Amino acid sequence: MRKTIIEIGYRALYEKDSQNSLEEELKEIIKGLFKELLFIKNHLMLDEKELLSTLIILIYDIKKDEGSILSIGDGVVCINGNITEFDRDNKPDYLAYHLHEDFENWYSGLSQKIFFDHLNDVSIATDGILSFLKSKKTDSDEIINFTEYLMIDQANNDTEDMLNRKLKQLEHQYGVKPTDDLAIIRMIK
Repeated sequence: MRKTIIEIGYRALYEKDSQNSLEEELKEIIKGLFKELLFIKNHLMLDEKELLSTLIILIYDIKKDEGSILSIGDGVVCINGNITEFDRDNKPDYLAYHLHEDFENWYSGLSQKIFFDHLNDVSIATDGILSFLKSKKTDSDEIINFTEYLMIDQANNDTEDMLNRKLKQLEHQYGVKPTDDLAIIRMIK
């Protein structure tokens, strides 16, 4: 992913006249990633199962105040307080399943996209955010919505470790931890 984005960034520096839409930029990134994964899979003789991973991409144009999110696999997105779950009954449609297909046909069928404008607060997360379970007994019987707490609540937003603090609070005050891999990226304007 990093290689693809760096290459696209350098190309944009030299092609200043080019004004791609967010959809075109998103497609270019996914196409580059698609080619790189196919090359790596073949070069390293990897099995499809070794390439299965969730991919959630957020592209935001600061000048136009508009953005786009694409989820390939299961995930959760929150834009200005509106939460969207991309869940396929724990049978995610990973990119690796489609490396043998024609990119254009595959890409045109992607449906887990959101376009937005007027960004104030955005979060993207893997589906691990939905996996919190009680791991130890605590004094608190209070019920908390973990997704809203991590993706909407702005407590501690003045610190760089806001999400880390919230995860520790969930563990120590409520006795809960995620039971699946959890990655969250949050931007607050």
